[in-house]
Amino acid sequence: MKIFVGADHAGFGMKEVLLPYLQSLGHDVVDKGAYEYSEEDDYPDFIIPVAREVSLHPNEVRGIVLGGSGQGEAMCANRFHNVRAVVYYAPGNSRVEESDSIIKLSREHNNGNILSLGARFITEDEMKEVVKEWLNTPFSEDERHKRRLNKVDRIHE
Repeated sequence: MKIFVGADHAGFGMKEVLLPYLQSLGHDVVDKGAYEYSEEDDYPDFIIPVAREVSLHPNEVRGIVLGGSGQGEAMCANRFHNVRAVVYYAPGNSRVEESDSIIKLSREHNNGNILSLGARFITEDEMKEVVKEWLNTPFSEDERHKRRLNKVDRIHE
């Protein structure tokens, strides 16, 4: 699968771990930056290129974006038509095993195509586990979920 990845300074370190991990899983990975750590950078500069690519091919590619909380990154990505960005972070001391149903539901029910990670709230191991689960979970194709997503898509009309 082709996966576009982008991160600002807060997610830069995690992105540098994520890229080779995704490649080791056999994915075609495209790095959309940041290409170096700069505390002065702005997340839209790296999220917009990822969201643009996913918007053009929403069912063929996926995106993963990283920032401090993942919230602003998802908000930015969701401004694009056909993008369904979902946020994951591990609040408090919750374990991934207890929270990963959110990851599954984001794919099964909502056909999420961009995963936004809160790099300040997860470990590298959690990130890898969550990303693998998200990438391996298919959309359910249930009619009720398709109907709901069609209603969401009509917002942009």
